[in-house]
Amino acid sequence: MSIPGDVREFLADYPEAEDDPRLNANLGFYTNKLPCKPDNLLIDELHEQWKTDYEKLEYKHGYIQWLFPLQEHGLNIQAQPLQKHELAALKADPHAVERLRHSYTIMLGFYGMQLVSTETGELRRAENWQERYRNLARAPHNNLRISRILKCLSEFGLEKYNAGFLLFVLAEQSENGQLNTPMIRSSMDRWWANCLRNEEERAWVNRVIRKARSQEDFVFTEEVYREAIRRRQETGSLRDAHEET
Repeated sequence: MSIPGDVREFLADYPEAEDDPRLNANLGFYTNKLPCKPDNLLIDELHEQWKTDYEKLEYKHGYIQWLFPLQEHGLNIQAQPLQKHELAALKADPHAVERLRHSYTIMLGFYGMQLVSTETGELRRAENWQERYRNLARAPHNNLRISRILKCLSEFGLEKYNAGFLLFVLAEQSENGQLNTPMIRSSMDRWWANCLRNEEERAWVNRVIRKARSQEDFVFTEEVYREAIRRRQETGSLRDAHEET
């Protein structure tokens, strides 16, 4: 299965993206000095006012490029592509990185998930998971949002969260039959699973997804998911030492 062009650009660290030192909108937003457009909210205001306002998170679309900036254009012409100097400054600012983590947890709640560990990226179902899963399954524009979120986490040095998300969704699909629509599987298999710059991790995640899709007798369970996340925390790798490469 071919990797989409936007993901290839991401994996290559956006080689065609030029840095314009005059552009600082994302830096201003993530340091809580500049409001996003068109919603005219500072990031701390957006976090507080919208954290459980799922109607706004669903039906408004301009905010997603501000919460998860990338070195690529999106549909909101009032948002600015992330500049390389902005990314360097934001990654060096622990308050900005914490704000990105908060952005991620808000979107997880919107999708019916909860971050168990900020250290490992392990997830579990939120209390309202059934309602939120139904929304995710019927609103495919969220698939594009998830691609953006995963890329942004990687850009900001939080890529450990990506496998935590991907493998949790796989366990829900494989063991529980949740989030298992053709649209979600297609987005996951072509886009989401490739939004990992760590080549070993990307290969392992893709391999286990293919195995779950193709082998009826293989079930990727929640227990296997949690073991893999714990193993990576302890050894640095998702792969079991006895597993064939």
